[in-house]
Amino acid sequence: MAVKYQFPQDFWWGSATSATQIEGTGEDDGKGRSIWDHWYGTEPNRFYQNIGPGVTSDFLNKYKEDVRLIRDIGHNTFRISFSWSRLIPGGTGEVNQKAVDFYDDLIDELLNHGIEPFVNLYHFDMPMALQEKGGWEARETVDAYEAYAKTAFKLFGDKVSKWFTFNEPIVPVEGGYLYDFHYPNKVDAKAAVQVAYNTAVASAKAVKAFHEMDGTDGKIGIILNLTPSYPRSRNPADLKASEAADLFFNRSFLDPSVLGSYPEKLKEIVKLHGLAPTAEPDDETLLRENTVDILGVNYYQPRRVKAKEHVPNPDGPFLPEWYFDAYVMPGRKMNEYRGWEIYEKGIYDILINLKENYGNIESFISENGMGVQNEERFIENGEIQDDYRIDFVKEHLKWVHRAHQEGANVRGYHMWTTMDNWSWSNAYKNRYGFISVDIETQKRTIKKSGRWIKAVSEAHGFDE
Repeated sequence: MAVKYQFPQDFWWGSATSATQIEGTGEDDGKGRSIWDHWYGTEPNRFYQNIGPGVTSDFLNKYKEDVRLIRDIGHNTFRISFSWSRLIPGGTGEVNQKAVDFYDDLIDELLNHGIEPFVNLYHFDMPMALQEKGGWEARETVDAYEAYAKTAFKLFGDKVSKWFTFNEPIVPVEGGYLYDFHYPNKVDAKAAVQVAYNTAVASAKAVKAFHEMDGTDGKIGIILNLTPSYPRSRNPADLKASEAADLFFNRSFLDPSVLGSYPEKLKEIVKLHGLAPTAEPDDETLLRENTVDILGVNYYQPRRVKAKEHVPNPDGPFLPEWYFDAYVMPGRKMNEYRGWEIYEKGIYDILINLKENYGNIESFISENGMGVQNEERFIENGEIQDDYRIDFVKEHLKWVHRAHQEGANVRGYHMWTTMDNWSWSNAYKNRYGFISVDIETQKRTIKKSGRWIKAVSEAHGFDE
């Protein structure tokens, strides 16, 4: 007997992208340099197959064709990000009119095809002019970001009603200041804490500015990658390890964004290690009074941890792993292409946690997806038969459905990503899209999963 997984009629079906990963850079388009342009220019060897952010998926020139394809795969919503260095090339000051025209036309194109744009303001792409002054370590970047956010609201607020301050703000902290996989490639916990803190303050300032603007009846939120921390066992030491991992990687942004304050235990750890950030007197009030209206949840994999087995080197740099070790659970299901565990129930656990501990804030799955290498192996009759992606999405949607049935305030599902894109230092190594992109010819082709998601969105669900 078939089981029906039915979602509300107004459920948001869509996918997500980011500016740096799809737009490309055209000649004389007025865009300023971002940290990615700079890093690729200085260390191209750090990027898979030496491929940089120059062309990516050429969305800058192909967006009209792409919006038609997005409509053809049944989307009613679509997340983009604005490139700060495209809109305001120097990070502060003059606005690039060519960027205004591009984003304005893109938004119109989406609306004309019945697709609601969700706009994210920052997706890892600091303008290089600001990075040279300290990036997120510097308080002046917070003020520059606030001015950028106000500019975006003023320019596009009459057409866009869903705004997001940051995507995965923990990732630049981890990559740029702890684990050396993003520019500026520091390993400096004190800087990492300051970067995280300044980002949270910047988000609150943007929320405040949005709510104070005349005529804005939309919503503003933040998009967080949440990785449930599962202990190896119920042993108190393992439980303590999982709590620490949760504090560092989830609650460090979830609590200030949604509850308006930091967890006391996290503040204690930061103080204990002499890592407390420099703050301004009004910051506490700012965070408390400017929480988000809506939360985007990015979920890919769980984090499994156990108690520390060895004492950390006291002379080594402080890292969150001073408080836990990674645990490899026997028998776990893997995406062998990406090296990530697939644990579908994690998405349910996140949504129930939001319901029980975060005021059941309005939320949606803003990213969830499966990267696979060499997908041309699966072409039949000109179409990529990505049944593995269909299964991945379907199994996660079953748990989203269950959370919704149990009262979680989850409003939609966006997959990462719309079309195969440039994925930072991994370039085009793993493909994630509903739509394939031939990076030599830029030809687009809808995959089997793209046809499947259209059927799901039209039926507001699926049978099993």
